[in-house]
Amino acid sequence: MEKPQRVFRTERISPEEAARLDEIRRQAQRDFPPSAAGPLPALTGIGAQVRAAREARNLSWYSLAELASIPDAATIRDVEYGRDVQLSHLEAIAAALNLSLELVEHR
Repeated sequence: MEKPQRVFRTERISPEEAARLDEIRRQAQRDFPPSAAGPLPALTGIGAQVRAAREARNLSWYSLAELASIPDAATIRDVEYGRDVQLSHLEAIAAALNLSLELVEHR
């Protein structure tokens, strides 16, 4: 059996095409809702802050990964879900979102 090839966009899409693709995503989510038992994004901490900053800039996981020069968009998901990631990836994500990481002493 032949392995399907992945398709990558090399140019920006029109607003009409973006709206069409958004409608397809919404329909797919209605037809195949995510499992309630599945993992959920973090509600607090770095993951929640990264997600809020990404969404405020209307970026997908894929576009943020590209901006941060991270080869796998799943890394963005891992940050948002509170999973362990490389510090260098977290620094690159923060820089791409114009955020800074800092250590704060607990008192």
